[in-house]
Amino acid sequence: MDNLDTKIVGILQKDGRASNAGIAREVGVSEGTVRRRLKRLVDDQIINVVALLDPSRLGYSSEAIVGIQVDPDKIDDASETISDLDGVSWVVVTTGAYDIFACIAVESAEDLGNFLRHKLGSVTGVRRTETFVNLAVKKRSYGVSI
Repeated sequence: MDNLDTKIVGILQKDGRASNAGIAREVGVSEGTVRRRLKRLVDDQIINVVALLDPSRLGYSSEAIVGIQVDPDKIDDASETISDLDGVSWVVVTTGAYDIFACIAVESAEDLGNFLRHKLGSVTGVRRTETFVNLAVKKRSYGVSI
């Protein structure tokens, strides 16, 4: 990514609905240049265009980050299985005390308990979990700021 790509992506991170024409005016290039640059960034999978939901506005009042310890030979399979569970918005394989972290959004604390016991608890290889209930979300975005 060069400086122009960085400026284009920065504008989209602030306003994902920014038009190519508006971006072009802001960075001082033609709309065609912006269109070509964005196509390349998407085609090369450098950026993905997504809609970022706010679970709390959709009735999901219980959000948590769950640290998960897994049998070493089951980490890849477990992370894939966890990724497919309803209510899971992201899953990462990590180093440290936990092998996997997952972000969960469900409608209530009772639903969170059911998720932990019945869904996550039944994933092959899961040995232990620790749940960190979110008290407030201060920033909700994808990727890194550039």
